[in-house]
Amino acid sequence: MGIVRAAPAKLNLYLHVTGKRADGYHLLDSLVAFAGVHDTIVARESGDLTLALDGPFAAELSGESDNLVLRAAKLLRAHAGVTAGAAITLIKRLPVASGIGGGSADAAAALRALDALWRTGAGDQDLAALALELGADVPVCLFGRAAFVGGIGERIVTAPRLPPAWLVLANPRLPLSTAQVFAARQGVFSENARFADTAKDLAGLALVLAARRNDLAAPAIMLCPEISRVIGALLRAGGCRLARMSGSGATCFGLFDDEPAARRAATDIAAAEPGWWVAAGELVTDTSALAPLT
Repeated sequence: MGIVRAAPAKLNLYLHVTGKRADGYHLLDSLVAFAGVHDTIVARESGDLTLALDGPFAAELSGESDNLVLRAAKLLRAHAGVTAGAAITLIKRLPVASGIGGGSADAAAALRALDALWRTGAGDQDLAALALELGADVPVCLFGRAAFVGGIGERIVTAPRLPPAWLVLANPRLPLSTAQVFAARQGVFSENARFADTAKDLAGLALVLAARRNDLAAPAIMLCPEISRVIGALLRAGGCRLARMSGSGATCFGLFDDEPAARRAATDIAAAEPGWWVAAGELVTDTSALAPLT
């Protein structure tokens, strides 16, 4: 079987753009958690370094010459002085370019899996530095716990305990360029919006989140108006506490109290919009407890 690691969808429960560096990178303040919906990385011993793609969204990555998973593998191998290869399989269940950090989660899971396979002995600090080289979302995916994220993604602080919740994720199967969304953003920068109090239940968390926003939603909707329909469908679903776009879109999420409500909503939305990608999963605050599907 080899080493198996889950690469769960990353969710920005809120996302404020707080500034812009001289080099063009935007500064963020965001609360990140994860969903019990994920890709899977499998790493096996091999003399060569190879990547095989499987899963419902594998075809969308088949033309990539510089996949993040392979980049992560080469970076770790060079850092650790490893000469061995690995046969890596990426089972791609999450839509591509969809605002839920699928590629970043895959890269983080690859770092973890290959660190174990090659027994590199790399510490968390070493892996975090490599993660940041791969992309701004990779460090928090590597961290794997609900966290406030600042800077360009490298400043990570453990978030207060989040209450149990279920999610429905919906994407209109329209890819959206992160760079284009950031370029289309206008207006003043936002303030940091972190909170210290622990919400007792999902109703309380929804109220806290409703006082915050995703600053990338407006430019994303301008580029992809279908996002408004996705948010509307989630809000109309019975039991939805809050609906919001994640990251730079176009995936949106709805928060629900329990699994039955989330599964009913996902079934209803998928039936009404057969062209969309729709999935239900638990809100995950610690990905180490997530059992990977193979």
